[in-house]
Amino acid sequence: MEMQSLALGFLAAVSVGGLAWVFIYPLLSGEKQAEQRRTSVARTTPAVRQIEKSQRSRREQVEGSLREIEARSQKQKNVSLGTKLTQAGLDWTPNKFIGVSAGLGTVAFATTMILGGGLLAAVGLAFAAGFGLPRWVLGFLKKRREKKFINALPDAVDVIVRGIKAGLPLFDSLKVVAADSPEPLKSEFNAIIETQAIGMPLGEACARLYDRMPLPEANFFGIVISIQQKSGGNLSEALGNLSKVLRDRKKMAEKIQAMSMEAKASAAIIGSLPPIVMLLVYLSTPDYIALLWTHPTGRLMLAGCVVWMSAGILVMKKMINFDF
Repeated sequence: MEMQSLALGFLAAVSVGGLAWVFIYPLLSGEKQAEQRRTSVARTTPAVRQIEKSQRSRREQVEGSLREIEARSQKQKNVSLGTKLTQAGLDWTPNKFIGVSAGLGTVAFATTMILGGGLLAAVGLAFAAGFGLPRWVLGFLKKRREKKFINALPDAVDVIVRGIKAGLPLFDSLKVVAADSPEPLKSEFNAIIETQAIGMPLGEACARLYDRMPLPEANFFGIVISIQQKSGGNLSEALGNLSKVLRDRKKMAEKIQAMSMEAKASAAIIGSLPPIVMLLVYLSTPDYIALLWTHPTGRLMLAGCVVWMSAGILVMKKMINFDF
């Protein structure tokens, strides 16, 4: 009897456990809710696929834009002389620039030979005046023009954002910027408008701004317009974010410049000490220091000093210039 009672109790417990497993466990484990979620996801699969397709298309466009940025960066390393003149804001032809450079070199060579400086000094000064000086002036004009462009670009982007929010088309907003902005922003946006007027898409016309103004800020502007033209989106919000980024970059550049002024002042003092000491010695005892340019060994020593001082100044310049 006891065995029968135990067997019946065991069978009853197994039956109750089986019923609980079948009916109660799914409610406690969340399997039914998971099944409902899977069903709802399956029902909304077309919409999800459409969203994923849109996100994938936008991601592919961004990746393509990034590849274009890299290609442009490689291209900017080997720009032609005509492009450099355009970036500096000069309307000279390459032949005119080469002619002016050759003329400066000839004048420097002839002047040095007339003053009795020797052939080696004449060749060195001719090379510096005909090759180094024009390119230094070209680089100086280019940097000055780029600085003016960076200072005016955030305000121009804000004008475009306000125009778009007021209901103006993007092209009309660009016309407003081209009409009211200072140089060189005015000429660059006029170039965008003229390029678009001859049939080029507006996104590509804005992207070409980087070729004339090789700055990351100009590249950002062209990318934003190009992506918006291809995939749509809230252009005013995107340009508003771009304006904030441009102003933050400007603040960072000014902060870096302020923090590096001490190092720049030290480098300027160190680099100017030898010429100043040489000038003071010449003013006090000219016969003592005149051996540097009257005696052959002195000339050799003076040339070595110039080379080593130039190398030291270039190293200091490399140490105190920061890219960001």
